[in-house]
Amino acid sequence: MSNSLLPSLALVAVWPAFAAAKEPAVPQVSLAVHGGIAAEKRELNDELRDTLRAELRRALQAGQAALDKPGGGSLDAVEATIRVLEDSPHFNAGRGAVFTHEGRNELDASIMEGKDKRAGAVASVTILKNPITAARAVMERSKHVLLVGRGAEVFATKAGLEIVDPAYFWTERRWRDIERIWKKEAEGDKKAAALIKTEPWSTVGAVALDRAGNLAAGTSTGGMTNKMFGRVGDSPIIGAGTYADNKSCAVSATGHGEYFIRYAVAHDIAALVEYKKLPIEEAASTVILGKLKPAGGEGGVIALDAHGNLAMPYNAVGMYRGYVTRVGKIVVLLHEQ
Repeated sequence: MSNSLLPSLALVAVWPAFAAAKEPAVPQVSLAVHGGIAAEKRELNDELRDTLRAELRRALQAGQAALDKPGGGSLDAVEATIRVLEDSPHFNAGRGAVFTHEGRNELDASIMEGKDKRAGAVASVTILKNPITAARAVMERSKHVLLVGRGAEVFATKAGLEIVDPAYFWTERRWRDIERIWKKEAEGDKKAAALIKTEPWSTVGAVALDRAGNLAAGTSTGGMTNKMFGRVGDSPIIGAGTYADNKSCAVSATGHGEYFIRYAVAHDIAALVEYKKLPIEEAASTVILGKLKPAGGEGGVIALDAHGNLAMPYNAVGMYRGYVTRVGKIVVLLHEQ
């Protein structure tokens, strides 16, 4: 589908009235995905809605195939799932990343496994086709957790990962978004930076539980439209946008990253599960609806516990999400359904 079929993003107040969803946990889940905060229903025509559903389903199928391979694990599933969405122009990660104030696409990603709590992340990269794969390489091939900018790019190049020209990430839809803001700023609108609606804060992510009982989580993003130079959100920050621990749960977040960093959202949910023994849906909702919403932080999470129970609370108009059960049933949701 061409980018011309995608809806333009209207400039609206940055804090629209919150919607919220606290859904009961889904049992017997092996893999879940999110594609970020959803656009308003009226902005999704039937063709785009079908495309988003198809892309999420394809991502889940790729992740499940990785789980089903001999020796396949939760890390493989998370990486495979996220790579599909990074390659799509319809999500704010990889190919569909938003533009910074300087007109660049700067990408962040992280991945974590729950057995030994190893983690890897990259931030502010501009030439890595699949940042989630680079994040895994940092975890498995370096002694560090987070590499940024040019250093991360050099590391990934030496590791043999796929490098692309920055123009690969240019899409008409995202370019229109940043041009609209630049125009407002040129007209002297001091609030232009805060006028872009919340969808471009979106992110993609996945959580998985393999047959050995190991959890994993990963998150990838293009960040926030019109973000200033050097800004890094929660997606590459372990404990904020991503966390996994076999003793509790795996979490991947999407939303306004500054709030997820300040509230250590992913780790906070895991701590409630481990220390207070809260059910996963109660722990996730306590943080997303009970803490973030009153503070003004918009977003949501997918959170999968060690028993395969999945929670997907959000406090926005919707969240693109889906999951695969242990018997292979695939469910994809955009808003409340």
